[in-house]
Amino acid sequence: MTAELVRGQNHPLPETRLEIRVSAGHPVLVGATLGDEQGRVAGAEWIAHPGAPALPGVGVPGPAAADHRLAVDLDAVPDAVHRVSVLLALTGGAARFRALAAPFVAVAGPDGTEIASYTLTGLDRESAVVALELYRRQGAWKVRAMGQGYEGGLADLLGDQGLERPADLAAAILATATPEAPEADPSSTVPSRVPEPEHVPRTAPATPPPTPATGIGTGGPVDYSHPRRRTAPAPAPEPRQAPPVPVAGDASGWSMDERLYNQVWGMFEDLARTAAAYRSACDFAESRLDRELDETLTDYRARADGANDAARAAARARHDELVERAREVLDRDLAQLAAESEVVEPALPVAYARWDNPVWHSYRVPAEEPMAVRLGDLHLPERTDLRIPMLVRLPLERGLWVDSGRGHSEAAGLLDEVELRRLALDCAVAHAARLLAAHPADGFTVHVVDPAGAGAAALAPLVETGAAAPPARGAAGVSAVLEQLTERVDLLQMAVRGGAADALPPGLDAARQLLIVHDFPHGFDDRAVTRLRYLADEGPSVGVHLLMVAAREDAAAYGPLLDPLWRSLLRLTPVPDDHLADPWVGHAWSYEPPLLPPGSVVLRQVLTQVAAARHGKQL
Repeated sequence: MTAELVRGQNHPLPETRLEIRVSAGHPVLVGATLGDEQGRVAGAEWIAHPGAPALPGVGVPGPAAADHRLAVDLDAVPDAVHRVSVLLALTGGAARFRALAAPFVAVAGPDGTEIASYTLTGLDRESAVVALELYRRQGAWKVRAMGQGYEGGLADLLGDQGLERPADLAAAILATATPEAPEADPSSTVPSRVPEPEHVPRTAPATPPPTPATGIGTGGPVDYSHPRRRTAPAPAPEPRQAPPVPVAGDASGWSMDERLYNQVWGMFEDLARTAAAYRSACDFAESRLDRELDETLTDYRARADGANDAARAAARARHDELVERAREVLDRDLAQLAAESEVVEPALPVAYARWDNPVWHSYRVPAEEPMAVRLGDLHLPERTDLRIPMLVRLPLERGLWVDSGRGHSEAAGLLDEVELRRLALDCAVAHAARLLAAHPADGFTVHVVDPAGAGAAALAPLVETGAAAPPARGAAGVSAVLEQLTERVDLLQMAVRGGAADALPPGLDAARQLLIVHDFPHGFDDRAVTRLRYLADEGPSVGVHLLMVAAREDAAAYGPLLDPLWRSLLRLTPVPDDHLADPWVGHAWSYEPPLLPPGSVVLRQVLTQVAAARHGKQL
């Protein structure tokens, strides 16, 4: 059964030899690009188009036409290629897709059976579009319905894929869209050069073309029927392959930590896209149902004989079928991600692991800084038990803010103010401990500001183990710490800008600095607030970072003066909250803080080792 995809939805490919069919109803240029894991194309030589139709594993048709067929052999593409993007571009007088019928693309197997199809609806002022994307995931290939249009045309599309001088490159490609007239011998009516068939890729000098995915060009039967208008039933598809068995660390990278980091964010992207596809399918089903029900109401002639009731029942049945199919795809993808999570989670190193992971019991102070640290978990409402680690790259590019206010979180509303503030400081201590544990012994220094001394109990693990100095108290203590760190930022910035890093004072601590600020704005005067804002803005670039524990409403007296401060910090919460959004599809992700299990002594054990290593002691 063919999977009819909606934008953003993916589908596994049971075959690696494929034929991609394009039916546009108007002449379009078809091409393909070979990209890495991020979709970046290394250069013009990795673009297949009518002027250079053959790449390893990919063969595109000739000049612009209304119907095309592309031959793809995914086993033949280079190992560095993780994405094959199929492009459509308008040429000549047709400037925008909105004036044309929606293009249709289908992916078929070697026997001609359709695996997946996608109708590119909703295009408007675009003149170029990425129609489909074949991408490699865990050693297996999938197809994703993209529909990513570009109003700036092929130049914008190529520029978005990382190519240099995209305007010149686009112009050269579009120039190949017009078919060349055959050269004729004046003494004969027979052409001396017969144009090659548009569906057979010409052989590139360096690489032989892939074998066509169908019988076309090989003497086999040609199916001229429209891919969506078959008059005879399609042959039964071969049994689908079982989903790949998840393996920890199967992403690209130089080390296991880098491979696991890339794998975790691949899981995050897959969860985001599969949820977006499911929501899009449900929205489409709802809008189509509304439209069809409205149409039945306008047909007054069918009211008398009951045809309206039958039409409404049929519309609801189509709606339920589409939602059910979308749910089946979602459940399949979620099950695969859950299986992958069960394999990946136990294999994570200390910096990426939850506090209840046994890896912490064998903790040793690292010799070098890791790529990232885990600051919590993320999940979506489609499956709340499927949690993706929230990994943040090191060194931190932004400060952190643990919000001790109620905000709009339902979980925060269940706690009283004192308990919520204590929980916020516990979270901050857990974040600080993880940062300390992730760095070498002399690589990270923690300062604490607690003007009223209200956080002594929560800060005890840091102070009593010697991992951090006793907190600064009162307005004088706050001022002294802020002045010290501000001077440090000034010195380091001058050294970096002047290229005189060797001229820094010999006693300057070379470690990265973390300032934990508790109970803000208590104990802060205007000068201290100005310095705090300065540290938030300028500190991260020279290794000085903030970890604020504060409620925004407590600082309401400052009005909009502190708005830039809050915006410059990454807001985290001590209770689950859905305040984080990704920049790709805009999901509201639920964040869960990395609290320690009740009664756990792991944090103190880790901090004791960190402090001993800093003082050169052996445990």
